[in-house]
Amino acid sequence: MKVLFASLGNYGHVFPLIPLAQAAQAAGHEVWFATSEQFHPTVEKAQLRPVASGLTVPEAFIEAAGGQAFLEANGGSVQASDVPPEVLASLAVKAFGSVLPRSAFADLTPVVDSVKPDLVVYESFNPGAAFAAAAAGVPAVGHSIGRVSPDPLIPQELFATASDLGVADKIAQDPTLGNPYIDICPPAVQNPEFLASGVQVIPQRPVPYSEPGELPAHVTQGEGPLVYLSFGTVVGSAELLRTAIDGLLPLDVRVLVATSALVDPAELGELPDRVVTLPWVPQPEALRHATAIVHHGGHGTTLASLATGLPQLILPRESDGLGNAPAVQATGAGRLLLGEDVSAEAVETEMRALLTDEAHREAARRVAGEIAALPGPADTVARFPEFVG
Repeated sequence: MKVLFASLGNYGHVFPLIPLAQAAQAAGHEVWFATSEQFHPTVEKAQLRPVASGLTVPEAFIEAAGGQAFLEANGGSVQASDVPPEVLASLAVKAFGSVLPRSAFADLTPVVDSVKPDLVVYESFNPGAAFAAAAAGVPAVGHSIGRVSPDPLIPQELFATASDLGVADKIAQDPTLGNPYIDICPPAVQNPEFLASGVQVIPQRPVPYSEPGELPAHVTQGEGPLVYLSFGTVVGSAELLRTAIDGLLPLDVRVLVATSALVDPAELGELPDRVVTLPWVPQPEALRHATAIVHHGGHGTTLASLATGLPQLILPRESDGLGNAPAVQATGAGRLLLGEDVSAEAVETEMRALLTDEAHREAARRVAGEIAALPGPADTVARFPEFVG
């Protein structure tokens, strides 16, 4: 079977699809992986065949904001944390409902025509790939990257885009466009309204993925609890990282900080030896050594932490975290701090509770057990004939 995987160009969108693509290839299927060109080295390291497709998410937001004129007005660069939340929300509607689908549709239409896949597996934030499949009459299946937190304005924009592209009569106006939906978000934290919507859900265990790498020995072999601190590759804030670090310092813990390329470690100031900062961390490896985690609530980090059974302190800064944090807290596996509640003192209090209250660890282990019992990527691949039949 020929299978075309398609993802938006961002780590949090590419990484969740790779385990299934690798499983499909291991099962003997011909696999292509379509995403933005800057992520092709990542795809190749996963031993998959890349295909150029679409803008990256930051590029789409810039285009939604006005393109080059917007950049010039902001000194040539801008981070999501610099944009007011209400403006960012408006840009998200245009970016995910129009700019990104149109870009993916334009790039993938000729790819579908040349590859002639039997099945298109598209990441749920990349409906332009589903549009290209529908236009060609190719079966498609969606693949989640995490909890569904629908923005009611995005579907309106999206279905208007589908009409413009001539595929509105070839898709369903429901959360999954009428396609089966591979859901890597465990029911314990999934949106109950989505689960009750009647869509065809294919449950699959989330498999944390990262490019291979090693951690320093003093991280993996050090004594005492290790707290992993990461705000992902989108939320770039030295101030927020330093606040979290200051909250952890009074505790008897070691700290591993993933700064990402967005934050210069020098901006964090002087730190004790038990705090290690790295621009890039092989996250699955870090989670295996960690006792607890502080993070922003991104889909990938949330699911990976749940799968590993780690208590979580979530400091959400954007839409993914604002949906994930309350859901994790409701399971008992984590706690959250919002907006003005975030301070070094609050981080210390919340993390102390996570480290000392056995109930949080028990809840985290319970959710991890539920995740471990879900079917794996190989089980999903075995069901591919259902999707094309």
